Amino acid sequence: MSAKLDRLCQNLRDVLGERVVDITVDRSEVTLVVSAADYLTAATTLRDHADLCFEQLMDLCGVDYAAFGEVAFSETARATPRFAAVSQLLSLTHNWRLRLRVFAPDDSFPVVASVADVWNGANWFEREAFDLYGIMFDGHNDLRRILTDYGFVGHPFRKDFPIFGHVEMRYDPAQQRVVYQPVTIEPREVTPRILREENYGKADGRG
Repeated sequence: MSAKLDRLCQNLRDVLGERVVDITVDRSEVTLVVSAADYLTAATTLRDHADLCFEQLMDLCGVDYAAFGEVAFSETARATPRFAAVSQLLSLTHNWRLRLRVFAPDDSFPVVASVADVWNGANWFEREAFDLYGIMFDGHNDLRRILTDYGFVGHPFRKDFPIFGHVEMRYDPAQQRVVYQPVTIEPREVTPRILREENYGKADGRG
């Protein structure tokens, strides 16, 4: 680990203290895990503390760890819940980056705090994570779908979401409006075909 990354990790431990659930360094990238209860406070501290100064949120996304198997976390964070919100942070002051991960404690109704008041750019990112993964962001002032239709059923990036979805929509000329109906696509298995020349792999008798 470089001296710069070592200093960042030490600053995170010194400033956040018991709020740190886990810190890992992999491929010169630092990942910090905090609990859902400490998420908002930790985010504010990451932004405001002089030894950290993560002024900018570059990205925030949802993750579904269902059936993920042996993940590359340290032993302290291996037994993880299913859903997480992951943010990519940048410190312009110190010129370093951080991945911030928080797990929603309840898999059946995943909820974490909104950080839109900490970083304004989180607003649409959190709406996207809600739309695609069903992660609720407590305190978000406009949490509604952003990519799918308002009548869409389910959350399409969840690992258990069916490939063909639950419903389809079409325009009904009789009703003169778009209507929803159960999916009519029949699931089918597609077996890849391998096409080779008739004598492929056979000795040609030369030599």
